[in-house]
This record gives sequence, C-alpha cells and structure tokens, in this order.
Amino acid sequence: MSLRYIIDGYNVTNHPDFPRGSRAPAADPRQALLNLIKTRRLSGSPRNRVDVVFDGYPGEECGPAYSWANIIFSREISADERIRKMLEVSGNPRNVIVVSDDKEIRSFARIFGCRYSNVPDFLGLKPSGRGVKCEIPEPEISFSEKHRINEELKRIWLK
Repeated sequence: MSLRYIIDGYNVTNHPDFPRGSRAPAADPRQALLNLIKTRRLSGSPRNRVDVVFDGYPGEECGPAYSWANIIFSREISADERIRKMLEVSGNPRNVIVVSDDKEIRSFARIFGCRYSNVPDFLGLKPSGRGVKCEIPEPEISFSEKHRINEELKRIWLK
C-alpha cells in the first residue's frame, strides 16, 4: 500500500522554517523544495506518489522534469482550490497525506478523511519558535513543604 503526498508547494517554500541555505544548488525555491524532498527522502518510500501543487503557471524557468514527482500548476484557480479538487476525487483518502500549514487545506483534508502534516513536521525540522510560548509548569508542593523550605533557606542564608 503506497501513500500519496499532496504538497502545497508555495506554502512550504514560504514557511519560515524552510531551509533557505539548503545544499540544493537551485536558486528557485520550487527547485530547492523538490531537491529537498528527493535528497532527504521526505516522502518515505520511492513507491509513494508525490504531487506538488504550485499557484499560477509554470513559466519558462520551470526546470527539469522529475520522474518521481508530479508537478502541478493550478493555472486559473488557486492552489487551495486545486488541492480541494484533488482530494474530492482521491480514491482512498486514508492513503493521502496533505502537507500544508493552511487552515483551509487542513480542513479539506479532515473533511475528506485524509491525513495531514504541518510543514516543520514534514521537513523534519524544529520549529523556528516564532510566537511559541514557553511555560514552565509550577511544581506541585503543599503549603507545609513550602513553609519547611522557606525555614531552611532562612536558616542557611540569614545567619
């Protein structure tokens, strides 16, 4: 049973955690993404199907064709709409993994019964930490323990 990855291309390349200085020789972020998927084997098995959806038209600088990936340009419609249409006609939604941080696309995946992955998890990277609150939990100690600790500290420090 092979999986099918549907990747929101520009959502990945515009993500703050996307490695800008990757070893990929391509200056084009689309090529960098495809090289990253191939070199790091982000889609797992080579038998898994990879569909990368980009907004707009291919343009002249589209680059080489990839036998292991299906590069899709949404043309007149948005990439979100194109991905939604792909999910509607997907044969076995349990084998589809949608990669995007877009809430609307993740909602489509959930509605159609597909799995989804956020960008940092797919890339295997640690999140950048922007907007992440780090809370240190307060230790659970009783009032009598607090009193005992305070008395011990007074004895040590206030001689």
